[in-house]
Amino acid sequence: MFEFFKKLFSPVIWFLDFITKYFKSIVFLTIVYLLFFSGSEDETVAKYSANLQKIDLIGQIIDPAKVLEDIEKASNDSSIKGVLFVIDSPGGAVAPSVEIAYAIKELSSKKPVIAYASGTIASGSYYASIWADKIIANPGSIVGSIGVIMQGFEASKLLENIGITSQTIKAGKYKESGTFARKWTKDEEEELQSVINSTYNMFISDVANARKLDVKKHTSFADAKIFTAHQAKEVGLVDEVATLNYAKHSLILLSKVEKPIWKKEDKFEKFMDKLMSQAISKAVMSFSSSLKAY
Repeated sequence: MFEFFKKLFSPVIWFLDFITKYFKSIVFLTIVYLLFFSGSEDETVAKYSANLQKIDLIGQIIDPAKVLEDIEKASNDSSIKGVLFVIDSPGGAVAPSVEIAYAIKELSSKKPVIAYASGTIASGSYYASIWADKIIANPGSIVGSIGVIMQGFEASKLLENIGITSQTIKAGKYKESGTFARKWTKDEEEELQSVINSTYNMFISDVANARKLDVKKHTSFADAKIFTAHQAKEVGLVDEVATLNYAKHSLILLSKVEKPIWKKEDKFEKFMDKLMSQAISKAVMSFSSSLKAY
C-alpha cells in the first residue's frame, strides 16, 4: 500500500524536491541578474521604440496566464505593429488552448500576427494558432493531431487487493462519471463520449472556419492525424514551410514597418519561464506515467 501511494504522489514529491533542490540557485541567479543586468538597456531600443514582438508558446498548455498576459500587452501597446507567435508545444488542456486561440483572434483584429511552428504545433497548440493571419511551419516540424481525448483508469481490483473499498454519496446520475474506483457504466461512457464529440466538433469547426476549410471533409485535415510540415500545407493546415528568419521577414512585410525593431526579451524572465515550463512538463509526464502504470 505504501508503494502504491508513493508512486501515486511521486509527481508532487518530485516537484517539491525540485523546488527545494534548486531554490538557492534560483535566488542566487536572481540576485546576480538584479545586480548586473537589470539596469542595462540595449542602446538601439533605448533610442527607438520597439515595433515588433515575439511571443512564445512552449511546452504543455496547462496555465495560459503568462501567454495571455503577453498577448494583452502586445494588443494594448500601440507601438507594437506586429506579433510573431512562436510555438513548440504538444498541446494540453482544452480550455486554456481555446482561451489563447481567441486572444490571438482578438490580437490579429488589431495588428498582424504570424504563427511560426518551430518544432511541434499539435492538438491544443495548433488550436491556439488558427486565428493568426498566417501559419508558417519549420520544415522539420510536426503539425496536426486535431482531436480530443479523455483518459482514466479502473483500479477496482487493485483497491480490493490492498483492502480499500470506495464509498460514494451522490445526487445526479452522472456525478460519478470518470471514477477510477470501478468500471464505467454504459450510460456513463456514452455521456462522456458525447462531451468528447461536442468538444471535437467545436475544434474542427473553428479550424475549418479560421483556415477556410470544408468542415464536411474534416477527416482529411483532422481525425487526430499527424502531418509533416509539407503534408500540413497540402491539406491546408499551414500556409508556408520555411525558416524562422522567413517568418520574421513575412511579419515585417505585413506590419509595414520601415525600421523593424524587435522588443527585447527579459533574458532572466525567459530563463525562469523555461525552467518552470520544464518542471511542470516533467511533473505532468511523471503523473501521466504513474496513472498508466495502474
